[in-house]
Amino acid sequence: MILLVDNYDSFTYNLVQRIGEIDSTLELEVHRNDQITVDEILAKRPTHVIISPGPCTPSEAGISCECVTRLSGKIPLLGVCLGHQSIGQATGGKIVRARRLMHGKTDMILHSGKGLFEGLEN
Repeated sequence: MILLVDNYDSFTYNLVQRIGEIDSTLELEVHRNDQITVDEILAKRPTHVIISPGPCTPSEAGISCECVTRLSGKIPLLGVCLGHQSIGQATGGKIVRARRLMHGKTDMILHSGKGLFEGLEN
């Protein structure tokens, strides 16, 4: 079962829909970030946890950072937007406001083709 932590964002159900399109047999549960505890998540024994986007900062995102600190290395985690920021903050990163917002913009990324980027074109 995949458990999705909902950080009160409308995009959460875009993720739910996309996961269903990828594999309709996957079991998926969605829980608001202030309506479930990490202990309750552990008791459910999910195979994966997704932390959703949201309108706030990681410090204001309910159990999002606690999920990372307690589940990291035990259960595969995916953070999207705020969820990604929560992973960064919970693992020692500093989340700061950008001088210039770049939401929805693309940029060229050059890489060595090794590791995570193996087989991907620049």
